[in-house]
Amino acid sequence: MTEIITTKDYMLMFNDIKKDIQTSRVRAALNVNKELTMLYWRIGKSILEKQKELGWGSKVIEQLSQDLKHTFPDMKGFSNTNLKYMRIYALRISFDEIGPQAADQIPWGHLRCLFDSFKENEQLFWYIEKTIENGWSRNVLVMQIESGAHLRLGKAQTNFKDTLPKTSSDLAQQLIKNEYNFDFLGLDSDALEKDIEKGLMTHIQKFLLEMGIGFAYLGSQYKINVGGDDFYIDMLFYHTRLRCYFVIELKAGKFQPEYTGKLGFYVTAVNRQLKHESDKPTIGILLCKQANKLVVEYALQENKQPLGVASYTSGLPDEYQKLIPSQEQFQHLLDTLPEDEKDLK
Repeated sequence: MTEIITTKDYMLMFNDIKKDIQTSRVRAALNVNKELTMLYWRIGKSILEKQKELGWGSKVIEQLSQDLKHTFPDMKGFSNTNLKYMRIYALRISFDEIGPQAADQIPWGHLRCLFDSFKENEQLFWYIEKTIENGWSRNVLVMQIESGAHLRLGKAQTNFKDTLPKTSSDLAQQLIKNEYNFDFLGLDSDALEKDIEKGLMTHIQKFLLEMGIGFAYLGSQYKINVGGDDFYIDMLFYHTRLRCYFVIELKAGKFQPEYTGKLGFYVTAVNRQLKHESDKPTIGILLCKQANKLVVEYALQENKQPLGVASYTSGLPDEYQKLIPSQEQFQHLLDTLPEDEKDLK
């Protein structure tokens, strides 16, 4: 029997099926939650309107909470705290602004986390859209917020606009972060490339989550023979949405222009030996500890291969820490969640 476990076709099929199952589960959950979240928005809107019209203060929320729980004892979610979130919901989000395909499609627990995390609607809407697009659970959403995903995704230096068709370049650009957070590896800042690669393979699920949706892992130190000589690609992926290979090379130090030559060589080799005629052009990504933006720009400008350069870190930079809530803040939110709202997680 032919070994199929690590072939591209099998991984492509497996990831398509996995995505279908995950999407179906999310859609089922969202259908249940849609009416509930819209009800909450309408309640919040009523509170806002009456407070504005009649000058009512916060006491109306306390009274309404008591009356609703008494009238609907079999329903949960009418605590004083939850009603305040409903008011925030109606205050922050206008369905005329973002349409019915957005906030009403993610669970109430997700929305509460977002209201606590962001005061600006731009970031809030970004995470709503990404949650819908990727089917993030609340735990994954929290992880993405903590890692500052909105500050990193789509920000890598690449030459995609000059080397890929328009239909592919925009999507490819949005897939690549300017900085990857490998904090889960627990390695020192001077860790060697082989240690980083070994750690990524040990924590492959976390690595794939950090890489983003659609990446199918095909192998580490992937052997490829060119003219009788063996070469080893650090990591090889296939992206199920772009329908192309991704060559990932790791460098533990600072970016050097010559690195793009080796990466381009691997891209060419994959295009000639692995790429099917129906596949899109292979993309090369170099992950390094540091990268001088101007040096990267010069290195990529005249290169005819679609390449990107991103850095990685074992911890969040200070500027990210100032913009996102801490783990303690999230944990406090979960610990203080009223008992009658536990099912809203």
